[in-house]
Amino acid sequence: MYKLLLVDDERLILEGISQVVDWEQAGTELAGTARNGIEALDKIELLSPDIVITDISMPGLDGLGLVEQCSERYPAIKFVMLTGYKDFDYACSAMQHGVKHYLLKPCNEQQIQEALTELVQELDERISREQFATEMKHRLTKVLPHVKEQFLKEWISNKTYGSRDLDYYQELFGIELGGKSVRLILFRLEESFEYEHLFALQNIAQDMLAEVLLSTTIGAQLLILLEQPEAADNQSDLLERIAEVQEIFFNFYKIHATIAVSDKGRMIHSRSLYRQTLQCMNHRFYLEEGSLITGSDIPADELSGRNEIELNEEQICLLVKAGDQVAVDNELERLFGLLADQRFDINVTRSYVLQLYSAMIRLCLPDERSSFTSGLAELAELGTLGSLKAYVMKAAERLTAMYDRHFMTRQSSIVDKMLRIIEADYCNSELSLGSVAAEMLYMNPDYLGKIFKKVTGEKFSNYVANYRIGKASEHIIRSGDVKVFELAELYGFGGNAQYFSQVFKKVTGMTPTDFMKPQ
Repeated sequence: MYKLLLVDDERLILEGISQVVDWEQAGTELAGTARNGIEALDKIELLSPDIVITDISMPGLDGLGLVEQCSERYPAIKFVMLTGYKDFDYACSAMQHGVKHYLLKPCNEQQIQEALTELVQELDERISREQFATEMKHRLTKVLPHVKEQFLKEWISNKTYGSRDLDYYQELFGIELGGKSVRLILFRLEESFEYEHLFALQNIAQDMLAEVLLSTTIGAQLLILLEQPEAADNQSDLLERIAEVQEIFFNFYKIHATIAVSDKGRMIHSRSLYRQTLQCMNHRFYLEEGSLITGSDIPADELSGRNEIELNEEQICLLVKAGDQVAVDNELERLFGLLADQRFDINVTRSYVLQLYSAMIRLCLPDERSSFTSGLAELAELGTLGSLKAYVMKAAERLTAMYDRHFMTRQSSIVDKMLRIIEADYCNSELSLGSVAAEMLYMNPDYLGKIFKKVTGEKFSNYVANYRIGKASEHIIRSGDVKVFELAELYGFGGNAQYFSQVFKKVTGMTPTDFMKPQ
């Protein structure tokens, strides 16, 4: 029901309209009446009506003055103007304040009800639009982090993106990008790792580096875009904080992260900054694992760039570790297609293939590594691109199958830990997927939720609800008659007896009260 205020200085008209109109049938309730505009303003502030029916000619503050003041202070209110023939032209000036409904005196209850029906429909439509906008905003808020990650990934690799695209995305994200001086940081994990380690590193970096604008994972690497004001000469401080991110991550997971840091530059030039981080990362061959490499560590002739192709063996390794055979095959087809297009000398092409195969060897479990390593000699003897491709694809298929088995075991161990947390903490009403992720040291909640459902077949929230109701049912069987609000307090529903009862009935098929009755 929409609240309505009726305003008229004539008592008989005020009482008459109040009594004859079926307010409820029109979708409204008469919240109050007023005898003039000044009294109406007080009532509007007190009652917050959605609709005001007002006479136009009143002493003190007339109907038009009331509309003018409300259009500034209460713009959402809908007005119906009551007017005589002589005032109609004057009343039409209220249109500039959005008034569209006028009733000529004398009017009957049918005319008033028809006007109210139109207004109620307008209000319903407005609420529907607002709910839709709120829902869209909520959905956008949920997907925005993923959109940001995808944008950065495509921006630094897609030459067709230009300044117009940048304008669009910075407006979508609510951050300025085009006018900023930025720096790119590329993290590479050196030892064997899982997906969650990249997420953890990303979260630690975002906690420690306040200048982060965007971040994304690219293959087996993490890329972060930082704001770096041109006037500020703070590289040493930044490098210290980056090293601290590196140290915190190693203390948690005992995995080294090699880090490449670009020079400062404009956002529009970030692709060249990204290429610089890749060149810095390639220089790790000459340094220890876990190094922090900047442009000053690279000889000038290397930074000038060479005409090479980027095989991106990290991506194929990531797909192998995920146990995704179809994706592995597709990526290898793409990589060998790229080599075929380049028409390099066979020795140059073979060197790229050996580089790719060596990256795969690093993924091998210890008892399999020797057999894969022996394949290097066989690859060196093959004389065609087709034979090289067939050999690598067969090796990748074997390695992917290993990881598929390992990955399922790894996921099961993660879920086992989640189940132990649930068993220990199910009485806590604050237990959530987010809180479990926090207990598991920077693991991503979305990733945990997907693993949990894959292994258990249930969403995390459903599993927790069923577990709590199971424990509550056992309590009822042991104790007999017990108060519902006590059960809600004991078993993680924060004392909300109504919600507990709803969930209990959904899970067991009966209310807690019925469950307590002798069967």
